[in-house]
Amino acid sequence: MTIDLKYDPNGLIPAVAQDTESGEVLMVAWMNAEALRLTRETGEAHFWSRSRQELWRKGATSGNVLHVGEIRVDCDADTLLLRVSPTGPACHTGARSCFYRALE
Repeated sequence: MTIDLKYDPNGLIPAVAQDTESGEVLMVAWMNAEALRLTRETGEAHFWSRSRQELWRKGATSGNVLHVGEIRVDCDADTLLLRVSPTGPACHTGARSCFYRALE
């Protein structure tokens, strides 16, 4: 089945990384078509850095790679869900998930 993804005006689509085993949401990042292509080709998560304006492979410097087992698309085709097996913490702070704080 071919799905036409709905990228935003900047050519980006949000991607939620979820641990395949636990179901925990690990992080949210942005992908462009090239990041998605590289992710599908390599089986490792690639994203687009909005601040640096460049592609990046998760774990390239930290070693904390996200191995992608499945990519799902939401009903509106404007958000991706990456079902992943992490090799270490997903957050740049060293936390397992980027969602380690509660808003009070």
